[in-house]
Amino acid sequence: MFLSRLPLERSGIFYTFCSLQLALLSFCSLFICTLRLLYFTVFTLLIWRKTPRRWMAEPAYTVASDSEPAGEEKSSSAFPEIAIGIDIGTSQCSVAIWNGSQVELLKNTKNQKMMRSYVTFKDEVPSGGVSNQLSHENEMLSGAAIFNMKRLIGRVDTDPVVRASKSLPFLVQTLDIGVRPFVAALVNNVWRSTTPEEVLAIYLVELRAMAEIRLKRPVRNAVLSIPVSFSRFQLSRIERACAMAGLYVLRLMPEPTAVALLYAQQQQQTVHENMGSGSEKIALIFNMGAGYCDVAVSATAGGVSQIKALAGSPVGGEDILQNMMHYLLPNSEPLFSTHGINEIKSMGLLRVATQDAIHRLSFQSSVQINVDLGNGLKICKVVDQEEFEEVNRNIFEKCENHIVQCLHDAKVEVEDLNDVILVGGCSYIPKIRNLVKSICKKEDVYTDVNPLEAVVCGAALEGAVASGISDPFGNLDLLTIQATPLAIGIRADGNNFVPIIPRNTAMPSRRDVVFTTVCDNQTEALIIVYEGEGKKVEENHLLGYFKITGIPPSPKGVPEINVCMDIDASSVLRVLAGVILPGAQHPVIPVMEVRMPTIDDGHSWCAAALQRIYGSNLDLETVQKKM
Repeated sequence: MFLSRLPLERSGIFYTFCSLQLALLSFCSLFICTLRLLYFTVFTLLIWRKTPRRWMAEPAYTVASDSEPAGEEKSSSAFPEIAIGIDIGTSQCSVAIWNGSQVELLKNTKNQKMMRSYVTFKDEVPSGGVSNQLSHENEMLSGAAIFNMKRLIGRVDTDPVVRASKSLPFLVQTLDIGVRPFVAALVNNVWRSTTPEEVLAIYLVELRAMAEIRLKRPVRNAVLSIPVSFSRFQLSRIERACAMAGLYVLRLMPEPTAVALLYAQQQQQTVHENMGSGSEKIALIFNMGAGYCDVAVSATAGGVSQIKALAGSPVGGEDILQNMMHYLLPNSEPLFSTHGINEIKSMGLLRVATQDAIHRLSFQSSVQINVDLGNGLKICKVVDQEEFEEVNRNIFEKCENHIVQCLHDAKVEVEDLNDVILVGGCSYIPKIRNLVKSICKKEDVYTDVNPLEAVVCGAALEGAVASGISDPFGNLDLLTIQATPLAIGIRADGNNFVPIIPRNTAMPSRRDVVFTTVCDNQTEALIIVYEGEGKKVEENHLLGYFKITGIPPSPKGVPEINVCMDIDASSVLRVLAGVILPGAQHPVIPVMEVRMPTIDDGHSWCAAALQRIYGSNLDLETVQKKM
């Protein structure tokens, strides 16, 4: 209305003026938007440059070798997640890693490769022999040091190994009812309780910290060496200790198997140097440390090592030490049964003196032992080699039995052995060396491995292989075919142990056995899984159990219950069960799968409780195969 009243020429000027204003405003808006876009672009670029790109590859870390000057660093492998190898021995522990060209043992701040396996609880924060190398003897005499946990972990207080540990200079209390023993250190005249898992976790925390300092990168994965005679329950305790220390276990490797892998790599390198194809070599590996004796027979060719047989038991230098302590002090029971401050000091003094004498007997024909234990107890005695061997004759006989058994199980004659490898601290004992050479009819033993470092070096090789590391020279083209050290089966035919996977079965393996019901109209069955070599179930290790229900009512002996056990290359065990009626095409009960082990502390109580609750109503018996 307003525009229509203006003259024509004035209305045209007004429209032109408004158009110019709108054009100017549009230009200003576009300019401001452009400035804003440019500003945010520059700002984003600056922020992006300062922000770490988590989605990009992390920078490579450097590994400083102890043989190089401190100021010179070499680049580490391009694989920062390579697993370390750990050997936690009963008395000593060590760590090694594949550094890109060879296995390297890591050293602590005191330039030591081998560290004592003990933990001191005298301070608020416990410390172990990895980072704290104070006077081990003084700590032992005060009752503040706890050690030998590798022999106690995963054992109940009725175990003979636990009972024999009561002579240690700290508290090992048992109730003899089948539960975990009570372990405690004396701190300011007060007992501080702990567990074997906690002590091992402290070792592992310190070993992991030492490795991270040396490698200058986080350490997450590890391969641990374990004794042959360890049950699966003990392996689960080792894994728990590793979890407490923030480590993920890639492999739990039997100690002689680790040595066999190292031997396979050395034979492969020899073949490459000689430009030959190489033939199969059979080696007997004897490993005896402070806590365990292990024997293995391996067949090696082209980097592949197959374990043909394993044997072992918790017999080691600790048993030799205790035999000598009781020999030097025959009436020692009152001393070992009382854990006062004076008694602990006396036990520690006797232990240190005896240990020193055994070490000297490795290169001397006789030793003089003089020690004042206090309270009027003094020992002044000369011990020679013959006397030492007679005192420990039962230990040496057990070692001989393991070697003979392993050769028999492997179906290998001594004439077929190419090499005999001795490792472990006890391999320096002349009687041990002569015994192994005599049985194997060898004048010399294999000398290309360090007896104290072979196990951890093999574990480090397995860590590199399991981490997927490839070597351009073929040094890691290795494969180990492991064997089951113990038979695995279920309770059946009354109170008998029926093996499904026999001992020394190559892994991976899958085997099954058919069972049936023992009662008419039995609709349930209890599958109780054991591991061991005893004929009766109470002589073996209980791994776990599960119940299958819904079996169609039928006369006893009619349903077929197929129990299958599957064990993979990493020794993970799974138990499967299904029920089939005669004439049926498919199981009437879907196949159940259970991973073992499932039993925690008090496994002997658990077995008794199962028997009390279910009795024999849910038992099974083996179906005899028709000829």
